[in-house]
Amino acid sequence: MSTASPAVLEMIERLIAIETTSRLSNLPLIDALRSHFASLGADIAVSFNAEMRKANLLASIGPRNGSGIVLSGHTDTVPVDGQSWTSNPFVVRASEGKLFGRGVTDMKGFVAIASALAPEFLRRGLREPVQFAFTYDEEVGCLGVPGLIADMQNRGIAPRACIVGEPSMMEVVRSHKGKIGCHVTVTGLAAHTGVPHTGVNAIEAAAEAIACLKRIARRHRDQGPYAADFEAPPYTTIQHGLISGGIAVNTVPSRCEFDFDIRFLPGVDPLDIVREAQDFVTANVLPEMLAVSNDAGFSWDLVPGAEALDTLPHDPVIELAKRHARTDVVRRVGFGTEAGHFQKAGIPTVICGPGHVDQAHKADEFISLEQVARCEEFLRSLMDEVCVR
Repeated sequence: MSTASPAVLEMIERLIAIETTSRLSNLPLIDALRSHFASLGADIAVSFNAEMRKANLLASIGPRNGSGIVLSGHTDTVPVDGQSWTSNPFVVRASEGKLFGRGVTDMKGFVAIASALAPEFLRRGLREPVQFAFTYDEEVGCLGVPGLIADMQNRGIAPRACIVGEPSMMEVVRSHKGKIGCHVTVTGLAAHTGVPHTGVNAIEAAAEAIACLKRIARRHRDQGPYAADFEAPPYTTIQHGLISGGIAVNTVPSRCEFDFDIRFLPGVDPLDIVREAQDFVTANVLPEMLAVSNDAGFSWDLVPGAEALDTLPHDPVIELAKRHARTDVVRRVGFGTEAGHFQKAGIPTVICGPGHVDQAHKADEFISLEQVARCEEFLRSLMDEVCVR
């Protein structure tokens, strides 16, 4: 069995040591990768968020013409707050054939492997370009990837394939659900609970909206549409994750806020679900609220998420990934990634990366050295296709 190379292990250690929890800046990591690719003579583009605290990195090596291939990953991670780690999450620990550290699976492992092998791509002489596309804030709504795709389009880069290295155990994922979120603010009118008719109960109004969304969720569960080959659940889901409101049990609450997310199958428009809930509120909840206070109402603020991915089973990008991953396994999964954004931009895209998604976001997140080695084998096999030697 092949083993992970020293250059890859060193790069994994470097990237894990730079904390890039989504609430923090990722610029130190981007600067480190930028220096790495600059030393290779790469054509580099960096795009920032509005506050200039986060950045994407697009590094192109090889010929400046030709369609080429994109190797994509995000640089941010989820927090370690409240998790019981047995070692420092920002110092890679090797034990029993595994590497432990925050982001080692999701997904600095792939970013490190691809970056560490970039010099080898160059030494073997590229016949078409390879783009290394690394983004910010995937974990909080795929906020960075639209800017990176815009950079590619502005530079006239039209790749023939994109490999997103999210953890898939080096199997090929052709399709996944999309995700959007929504933050709802309900404004009522405070009153003493002894005279509740003089107030507008924001919590009760919110509860009616939540109950409506639950009915819609049950309908999708019981009536579909379904995608039988999706990993469970094979239907669109709606979940409420946050709610707050009220100040005292004897006070009619004047405010309530709740959040929900929709994980939708390809072909389902999540905005239809939001509009159905809004129409229910307009017809059945708001009239009673407005009869007491003209200031009462609902505010629906959509939260960006992931585009659904749905690459056709016999698309050439799937055959490319299967060939180099040496697998016939092609899956459709429930978790979201940036892959759908690349596909929506017209770039044939699949997911194929090291590690298992079940290890992501947990204390003692790990990746096996066997998976690291398999990812190296995948990329070296890809070199056989895109390189002269």
